[in-house]
Amino acid sequence: MEYISRNLEAVVMQVTREFPAVLVTGPRQVGKTTMLQKLMEGTDRKYVSLDDLNERSLAKTDPELFLQAHKPPVLIDEVQYAPELFPYIKIYADSHHEPGAFWLTGSQIFQMMRGVQESLAGRAAVLSMTSLAQAELAGASMTPLEIDLEALKEREKLRIPADVQGIFERIYRGSMPAIVSGRNTNSQIFYGSYLSTYIERDVKLLSDAIDSLKFLRFMTAAAARCSQMLNVAEIAQDADINQKQAKDWLQILETLGIIFYLHPYSNNLLKRLVKTPKLYFYDTGLVCHLTRWSSPEVLENGAMNGAVLENYVVSEIAKTYLNSGRQPYMYYYRDKDAKEIDVILEHDGILNPIEIKKTSNPGTELTRVFSLLDKASVPRGKGAVVCMKPKVGVIDRDNYIVPVWTI
Repeated sequence: MEYISRNLEAVVMQVTREFPAVLVTGPRQVGKTTMLQKLMEGTDRKYVSLDDLNERSLAKTDPELFLQAHKPPVLIDEVQYAPELFPYIKIYADSHHEPGAFWLTGSQIFQMMRGVQESLAGRAAVLSMTSLAQAELAGASMTPLEIDLEALKEREKLRIPADVQGIFERIYRGSMPAIVSGRNTNSQIFYGSYLSTYIERDVKLLSDAIDSLKFLRFMTAAAARCSQMLNVAEIAQDADINQKQAKDWLQILETLGIIFYLHPYSNNLLKRLVKTPKLYFYDTGLVCHLTRWSSPEVLENGAMNGAVLENYVVSEIAKTYLNSGRQPYMYYYRDKDAKEIDVILEHDGILNPIEIKKTSNPGTELTRVFSLLDKASVPRGKGAVVCMKPKVGVIDRDNYIVPVWTI
């Protein structure tokens, strides 16, 4: 099975020279351990996994002895199982001042982050890893998406083109390394076992009172509403649980790195805006499995095609940031008149509005809504329509055409 090079590798090596500890977080099976093991080949760094119950027990009961047994430089896998290690890693970092002494991986992001924030503030570089992005599939290096004509044309040279059918195949297949690398050829079988093995196990760790079948029904209800404004009451009703449970379970999915939100853009000059976030999944293959689409062709012509396409584009934009070691400042716009802009990127003191459409012939009518941002206190920059047109192009002076495959 061929190793797929990850964009985060360069970021890991850079922060290894600067911080005593590097923590790579993210959902299960996205390739955190595989990447770090690849990077430690030919070095004297040792590896230990807290999936091993003996090692986990030692780390929890005698963290000092554990670190004597596994001297830095060391890669400690699944560190969330023994938060007791964090104070001792801090002591080591403060007394040795050794860059890159600890590489850590962990899946349960927020549960772990408390320990990191308390013990390792300023001592650990925290990186988020997602499933594979389009650029990684093309073997190209990735930079955060910029709405700039030259930058967009540069991206176009470094990606694998895809028509509408090809895009929906990517959406349906998902972006987990096991599928993309060919280790698992059937994405639906992979996602079935992914749900029953990893998610069930992690959910039980976070809350052992959860009924697995109800949780699966809840996940399906959430997936059916991807790219929509969050409606906890509807999700709870579909899953036959109460709203408090639905809220708690959404938090679990966010903790596990399965879902994320786009919050509405707001500033005090823009009045009458909605306050509700929109819900997205990082991996569209999981959405397609949960919502039971039988093939990419059926999905492309089905009722969810627009929502799943939007989810795919939003998660791909987020990945271009996260896999470059940066946080995306992404929002959406919707006012009380139901006027909406799918994505707003905020960076370097400007706003870039983005519309996502399953069209191959976008016109100026799609960009009129962008003028709503002119009342904002932050200036509006160039806009874009992400669509199925095969080439990067120009709608007018202020707005560009961005093919889905170039993100």
